[in-house]
Amino acid sequence: MASAFTEDTIIALATPQGVSGLAVIRISGKEAISITQKIFHGKRLEDQASHTIHLGTLGEPDRAIDEVMISLFKEPNSFTKENSIEISCHGSPIIVREIIKLFLKHGVRLAEPGEFTKRAFLNGRFDLAQAEAVADLIHAETDNARQAALNQMRGGFSNEITHLREELIHFASLIELELDFGEEDVEFAKRDDLLQLVEKIQKYLTRLIASFEQGNVIKNGIPTVIAGKPNAGKSTLLNALLNEEKAIVSEIPGTTRDVIEDELTLGGVTFRFMDTAGLRETQDTIEALGVSRTHERMKIAALILYLFDLSNITREEIAEEETRLKEIGRPYIKVGNKVDKAPKQLLNSLNDQDFVLISASSKTNLDTLKEEILAKVNIQEVKQGDVLVTNLRHYQKLIETNEALERVAAGLNSGITGDFLAMDIRQALHFLGEITGQISSDDLLANIFANFCIGK
Repeated sequence: MASAFTEDTIIALATPQGVSGLAVIRISGKEAISITQKIFHGKRLEDQASHTIHLGTLGEPDRAIDEVMISLFKEPNSFTKENSIEISCHGSPIIVREIIKLFLKHGVRLAEPGEFTKRAFLNGRFDLAQAEAVADLIHAETDNARQAALNQMRGGFSNEITHLREELIHFASLIELELDFGEEDVEFAKRDDLLQLVEKIQKYLTRLIASFEQGNVIKNGIPTVIAGKPNAGKSTLLNALLNEEKAIVSEIPGTTRDVIEDELTLGGVTFRFMDTAGLRETQDTIEALGVSRTHERMKIAALILYLFDLSNITREEIAEEETRLKEIGRPYIKVGNKVDKAPKQLLNSLNDQDFVLISASSKTNLDTLKEEILAKVNIQEVKQGDVLVTNLRHYQKLIETNEALERVAAGLNSGITGDFLAMDIRQALHFLGEITGQISSDDLLANIFANFCIGK
């Protein structure tokens, strides 16, 4: 693949904005080395070997900006497969700004979001699925997310998709050949063999599609709603779990009127905890809106922590609330809060009722609650080489591929003609190709790389 824009030489800050000990500025393009040489005072870079580092100063002849280290990468042995320079300078925003301004003065332009990775893809450094994994690796917040992204970046998922696509292409070419000899009634592609291949691919696709449930959780975290009646201690529990005063705590019922969110990592899994408005009938318009949002979040939650105020509740009321909780149809944990203020008789009656008994205010038994939360979601550790689908776009294309293959299988069983079979196989190949970027559009690429960092 190639694109006219790759003729430009681009520049961007690769490290975060702000004051730091060091900053790294990246330049990539045909003229990256020659332009750098014009403002670098040190060794002659064009005469140096690739993958070497050189000390010198950057600036105009009469005005040095900073003493820097230049990392030199000559095409095609660089991340973008173009001539590339990485400048390590002191991390003053003024120094960074002056260096970039100097390069712009010499004809370099500012990089677009994700343009370095986009160039790597367009120049054949890796495929589109691997390129997307670069962004996932940068944003990984847990070790599981890091390993899943690294596995994909190294090509585990891409290799599987490419292999499936190659097997389908073989049969598609045979069927296309049949169509060229349509009047001679020949059969190059054995229908039984094709059906066996389709069924084999579908079994594998089904496993990949099923892996998205775990992969999505690893990448994006588990949405966990903290729900219950007003004053059950929801905000206090959120603060206790996060170990900070995130939510306002008050004895006045209905204090929380909107959803308050924050993340916490437990056992290598990210949980997105949501403190919600207390569930009750209310005439207050704003509180009623908060209650409505609580119901909405509960319906889509991966897990609900439902709090019961044990200092002010009866067994009958507990049973009524659990009945309504079951009707939502989401996984939940019954959390009995304010255990230090609960009547002994009530506590004794709850011993065999699958309750986790805590005191959020004094942080009593929170470790037990965390263990129960992890046991409820049961996320397995991601190991090197595991193939997981973590990207929603890939998940959708796998489903579309499977649907196309279902049509192929149905057609084979009903004996439809080769031209209809070829049409459905082409569709399956198209969807698989969209995953790896063998088939892509400018709009698709723009949408994917727009979400990357500027310097990546």
